[in-house]
This record gives sequence, C-alpha cells and structure tokens, in this order.
Amino acid sequence: MNNGQKPKEYTDLVEVRHLVKYFPIENSDDVVKAVDDVSFDIVGGETLGLVGESGCGKSTVGRCLLRLHEPTSGEVLFEGRHIVGLSNSEMQGLRREMQIIFQDPYASLNPRMSILSIVSEPLKIHGVSNKQERIDRVADLLSKVGLDPKYMHRYPHEFSGGQRQRIGIARALALNPKLIICDEPVSALDVSVQAQVVNLLQDLQAEFGLTYLFISHGLAVVEHISNRVAVMYLGKIVEIADSIDLYENPLHPYTKALLSAIPVPDPKKKRERIVLKGDVPTPINPPSGCRFRTRCPIAIDDCSRIEPELREISPGHSAACIRIDGY
Repeated sequence: MNNGQKPKEYTDLVEVRHLVKYFPIENSDDVVKAVDDVSFDIVGGETLGLVGESGCGKSTVGRCLLRLHEPTSGEVLFEGRHIVGLSNSEMQGLRREMQIIFQDPYASLNPRMSILSIVSEPLKIHGVSNKQERIDRVADLLSKVGLDPKYMHRYPHEFSGGQRQRIGIARALALNPKLIICDEPVSALDVSVQAQVVNLLQDLQAEFGLTYLFISHGLAVVEHISNRVAVMYLGKIVEIADSIDLYENPLHPYTKALLSAIPVPDPKKKRERIVLKGDVPTPINPPSGCRFRTRCPIAIDDCSRIEPELREISPGHSAACIRIDGY
C-alpha cells in the first residue's frame, strides 16, 4: 500500500487495514459509524497528520490504535504484530511503546496528584520500583520539556495551560515510547503557546526518534509539523499525500475547501474561499455513494451511486473522488 511518500530508510511502524469503529446507540438498533473502513500506514520516524472537521472520526482512529476503543473490525499492526485481540496483559507490555497526549491538558491530569506522581505513574505500573530512580527520571523529563524539576512537587492547578501540556508530554515520554498519538495537543492553547509546544514536539522527535500521529483540525499547525497528511470526512479518509504536495496540489474537493479557509498572513493577497453548503450529515445514516456529495460543489448523479475508493492518483498521492482526472 503506497498512500503518501515514505522515506526509504524507514519501514512501517504502524499498519492500519480496513479499520471500523461503530458505537451502538442506547435503546436503538442504529449505530454511530465513527470510523468506517480506514486504511493507512505510519512510517517509523515520521509525523502523519490527520485532519478533518470535528466529529469526522479522527480522534476515534487514534484511540483505536491504542485500543482505548476496541475496533469493531479491521486490523492494526504495530511493528508487524497484530494488536487487535491481544489480552490486557499482552497489551500492557506493548503500551510501553505506544502513548498518547490528550487534547485538554487539565482534564487529563489528576488534580489530586502532584506532578511527580503523575509523571512517575507509568514507571511504577511498568516495574520501576526504585523511588529515587523515578524521581531522577521525572526531573530529567521535566527538564526535557522545558520545566524546572523543582516544580515536581506542585499540583496541576498551579500551572498554565501550556505548562500543563508540557507535563502531559513528559508523562507520555516516561517509558521511551516509539509511537505517540497527539490528539489535538495544541487546540486548547493560545496561538503563541501552540507554536512553542509544536516546536517542542519536533525537538523531542529529533532527539528520541519518535513517531507521531498528529490529530488536529488546525491545518496550519499540521502543515508545519507533518511529513504526510491524511484528510478525513465522515469516518473515511478522502485524501492522503506528502505534506507539501497536499497543500500545494490538493485533489479532493473537500481538501480544497479546507485549505481555502486557512488565513493568508498578507493583507494584500486574497485567497478564493470555497464555502461548503449545508451541515455535515449524521454518521448514523451517512449519504449513499460518496459521503461528501451532499456538500460537494462538483457532485454529479453518479456520486450518489458509486462509493469512491482511496486510489493513488500520482506517486504517493491518493484520493477518493470519481471526478478527479486519472481516477
């Protein structure tokens, strides 16, 4: 599978095949089709950006990779090992390699625990029993994320939002993971702080050889940090490509509409805005054929009958739209 350009020196760390996640609705036979047949790879050492409107299923994808949500069907492979169906004890050993940074840096930190307890908790769970070793490790991690180690005895409410997110990053790094799911890690922060945290994530990636799945609806942030970008709409990936290629040459009409909304930092330049009509359909009963057709400016009758597959249009650039030349 070749969805986006991959550095030759790296191999796939994560392989996702036909991932499906449906959530049952209480007292109903209906289900919410949050993720519906998604496939992609993440190369070791890269950052794959995953973007889309709120409710498109991108956070659910990330949580399924860690089995915080159990997939309804499909395969997730980590270093070639199938992880769907592993027991809790088998997954615990694997969780050393896979961590997550949550969106809300305050809600993800226990307000009754000190920073020392929060950051050292993964170490205790995974067998680091020596207290001094844990203290030394926490001090080192806090320094790595730009915080003074003497703060380790304080509590989350004593920190700013950006500092709390740095604490969340330190916790994610505690076990030296290979993969970190960044679930909208900067969306709750001020713009100036966002840049600091994104730069920190890039520095840590270079230092520790980390691999990121970076989930966000902030397209400018994703462009800055990602090697490749996948675009989701209503539970499906509609386009995936090298970051530069996708931003300079978007193929799918949904991607074009998203990119047209990015502000241009030059008052003399104008970008033609593509305004989508209507609201995102419900994932309980998505449209037939192409899910984007009800809002697509170039939809034709065939779009209601044909469900487009994600196909490679040019080397490393795949899209799911029957109106694209070469599809």
